[in-house]
Order: sequence, then structure tokens, then C-alpha cells
Amino acid sequence: MRCDRLWRRARLATMVPPDLGLIEDGLIAAKDGVILYAGPADEAPHFEGEEIDCEGRWITPGLIDCHTHLVYGGSRIGEFEERLTGKSYAEIAGKGGGIRSTMRATHQASEGELIATALPRLDALMAEGVTTLEIKSGYGLSLDDEIKQLRAARALGSVRPVALAATYLAAHVPPAESSDADGFIEDVCRVRIPRILALGLAEAVDAYCDTMGFSRAQCARVLEAARAHGLAVKLHAEQFSNQNGATLAAKFGALSADHLEYLDGDGAAALAGAGTVAVLLPGAYYFMRQMDAPPVALLRQAGVPIAIATDCNPGTSPLTSPLLAMNMAATFFRLTVTECLLGMTRHAALALGRGGQMGMLARGLFCDLAIWSIEQPAELVYRMGFNPLHVRIWRGK
Repeated sequence: MRCDRLWRRARLATMVPPDLGLIEDGLIAAKDGVILYAGPADEAPHFEGEEIDCEGRWITPGLIDCHTHLVYGGSRIGEFEERLTGKSYAEIAGKGGGIRSTMRATHQASEGELIATALPRLDALMAEGVTTLEIKSGYGLSLDDEIKQLRAARALGSVRPVALAATYLAAHVPPAESSDADGFIEDVCRVRIPRILALGLAEAVDAYCDTMGFSRAQCARVLEAARAHGLAVKLHAEQFSNQNGATLAAKFGALSADHLEYLDGDGAAALAGAGTVAVLLPGAYYFMRQMDAPPVALLRQAGVPIAIATDCNPGTSPLTSPLLAMNMAATFFRLTVTECLLGMTRHAALALGRGGQMGMLARGLFCDLAIWSIEQPAELVYRMGFNPLHVRIWRGK
């Protein structure tokens, strides 16, 4: 059978259910960027094509970072220094800092400048095996600024070999210039979402349901409008308080509910019933010095798939290392090695609505691979400040 490429003498972590799908003597064959075979070498059909000797290295699916805010203007280094002197995030935000300072900087930046400043962050993720990532907007002071962010996010995929999922974060924080948050939500639902859809710039809509964001009722209007226009939905939920955002996300069949530090049992059960993925963001938990970790035991008990992401953003998680994100998830949240690896592959794909395309080494899925110079998969979670990536393969190349 003809193929483009064969990877031989490889150990595979296929991520095929129920666990990591480990194969000691494995082979992968690909053609036109799609996997033809991934499994034991002694069970493989005869393939002819370019052969790569992996010399016993481990291959996983390419890593998937399913929650980032990679495109933004400016920096929040000054706020970081302020927090070290004892000021709280709420105090800084109340003086015009926080998300709104990034909104101002994003407003002032050109599309080209947004692309140029995002590229080093993207390169850092790719250097640790990321082949797919989500990029959210949400730093726009206006619809035009949101469009500019999303266009910049889309453009990154034309200058780097990476798959991008663009999400319109329609309701991030209430507009500072007006106390009419309901009027803003009305504009989002009636004007902004239809415009973003018409331009084809996003495949999902997100909102921030918390005390510093929008109320449950306001977020419900956003999710309802997005679904009415055929867009997938996601929700920032239960990060600093329990606003019952998880049950709202489940009600609208959200792909994911993200953060979840204050999730309760009802929320976990609702996520499980809806098939909504819980995306945990240990970088933000660490950087904000939060004390209440997501209730992982509730998620396990309910059977909710758990994903992990960097939440790369300027204010609360300036993290561009998926490997460190996995270590943090294990250390702070007590996730197992299996949960961490699935959280950056199979479950992350589900959180983007791409479970049938990527996240596993299986026939018919994209040939996105990360080849590692490690002795066992647990090393990817165990070590800190060490990058064992040997080579990254995207779409078979």
C-alpha cells in the first residue's frame, strides 16, 4: 500500500480509549496528511513510502491548547509588579487596569502589530509540540477591534504550520464607558454575533460568567444568540465564585466550561449530562495565587472529560508552555499522568469540537504528531523547564 511517510521503531501513546493506548513496537503510516495506520508494527499492512526510523522514541498526538488569548496588544508587567506589593487584581482593575488596559492597548495596535507580537508566543507553544490551538478575542473596545483580533488570529495560521480554532469572546467585561451592561449584551446579540458570523471569523462564541464579568442571565442571552446563529458555545465559569455558569453551559450544550474552581456537584452532573468538557487552567490558578482548586473529585465522579490548557493571556496566565501546564495540573490539582496527557490531546480535541479529527493516533485522523526523546510518557508531566521534543509533525510533514 502506498503512503507518503512511515514512522517505524516507535513507541506509541495513541490516546485511544480507554486510557493512553500504549504500544511498545508501533508504526504510523500517513498519506495526504491523514493517518492510514497507527498500531503494532507486526499487525500493519505492507506500506511503501518514505521511512523514518524513530529509534524507539515515543510518539503522541500533537498537543492541543484548547484555551488561549494569544492575540493582544501591550503588556501587563506593571500590574504584576503591583500585585507583588500587595495590591489585589480587583483593586488594579478598579483603577482602569486589568482586562481593560489590554483592551486599550489592543485598540491602539494595528492588525500587523498584533500578528507580530503573537508570533513569539505561538512559536513557544509549537516548540513544545502544539499542533492545534484555540485563540479567543475579547480585548476589543469595539466590534472593529474584535474583528481585528480575530483576523490576526486567523492570519497566524497562514504563516505557521498549525491549526487554529477562533472563538469570539463576545462578553468579557462590561464596557467601562457605560453602566448599561444589558445594552451592551443587546448589541452583542443583535449586531456583533451576526457580523462575526457573516465574516466567517469565528466558529464558537464565549462569555465570562462571574462577578467581574457578566451575570448568568446576560451570558444566557449571548449563548442563546450564538446557538440561534449556528455557532458553537463555550463559557468561562466558576473561576472566582459560583454563578451556576456550569449548568448554564450545559443547558446550551457548550463544548466546554473553563476554569471551574467553584464548581459544585450540580454543575458537575450537568456537564456530564451534556457531554461538556471541563477545561482546567492551572496557569491562571498559579499566577493569581488562588486557594480553591477545581473539584476534580466531583468531575471524576460525574464522568466529565477533563482538558488542560495554558490560558495564555497577559494578565492572569502569561504561560506559553503546555508541558508546564500539565505539571501544574498534576501538582496543584492532583490530576494523574493519564488525565494530564488526555487533557492536552483527546479531551482537548473534544473541547474544540474536533474529536473526530485529532487528539488520537488513529486511522482517518489528521497526522499531527509529537515525537519525544523520553523513556516513558510520564516524563512529559514530571519534568519542569525541560523540553524533550525531538520533532513536531503537522499534517504528515
